[in-house]
Amino acid sequence: MNIRSWFALAGLLCVICVPAAEAQQGMAVVAGTMVGSRFAYAVRPGDSLTLIGARFGIAPTVLARINGIKYSALIYPDQVLQIDNRHIVPEQLDNGILINLPQRMLYYFQTGHLLADFPVGLGRPDWPTPEGRFRIIDLQENKTWYVPKSIQEEMQRESEVVKTEVPPGPDNPLGKYWIGLTLPGIGIHGTIAPASIYHFQSHGCVRLNPDDIEVLFQLVSRGQTGRVIYAPVLLARLEDGRFFLEVNPDIYKLWADPLDSIANAAQQHGWQDMLDWDKVQAVVRQQDGLAHEVGLPTTDFKAVD
Repeated sequence: MNIRSWFALAGLLCVICVPAAEAQQGMAVVAGTMVGSRFAYAVRPGDSLTLIGARFGIAPTVLARINGIKYSALIYPDQVLQIDNRHIVPEQLDNGILINLPQRMLYYFQTGHLLADFPVGLGRPDWPTPEGRFRIIDLQENKTWYVPKSIQEEMQRESEVVKTEVPPGPDNPLGKYWIGLTLPGIGIHGTIAPASIYHFQSHGCVRLNPDDIEVLFQLVSRGQTGRVIYAPVLLARLEDGRFFLEVNPDIYKLWADPLDSIANAAQQHGWQDMLDWDKVQAVVRQQDGLAHEVGLPTTDFKAVD
């Protein structure tokens, strides 16, 4: 189907970032804000593509592609890798935490300002992290993990030693910090498996790198609110006029054709002739979870990417 004909289709949800707009039913419209950057990184002893990707919020396969190496290739200390971890912030909150599940990103706001953003590990497809609004009800350091019955049953099915609780220490999967939420059975916590960050491997909880959870733990307080959303497709128009598109894998299979929703959004905002549709389609095909510039060059700015 020709891209122009898609403008007549009714798209599904697409997150559109435009200045000074508010969320609308069926289409969350927010400020055109991005985080992350492109930079060079010197490999450290013990690093792997998976660990580096988990630390910075980029899939290891994408990291390999950007650097022109195989995903299975060995990397070595002091090797220089190019990192691109640019992401579009899906909404601007006044205060609190925003988690976008397909993005595998957490954003923290205070008084309308984005103070911190972190890659996170989330629930696997057969044990998804739930969407919805929440409130922080518990903050604990060195929390004992009381193993839920459902996980005990899984341990039994997989012929593992069934544990009912795990005390604080190097074997506790909650790490050092726990942020309890009103979402049933769900919390935000550290991890003893940093390589699991930016992946979908948990039983629904939100995992952060040990350094990141320590920062977030100091920022939040009981009673603060937040939201968990599901927005795989994000389109941003920045203040300088440039357009960026980010398409994430539809890990929980809740999405239809992202190109339809992009075309619908472009039509609603009058952007049809401002986007390079070859680039748009390339980003949709890749679905690499990174923000790519997709606007046509104008006299106001020079498109790069």
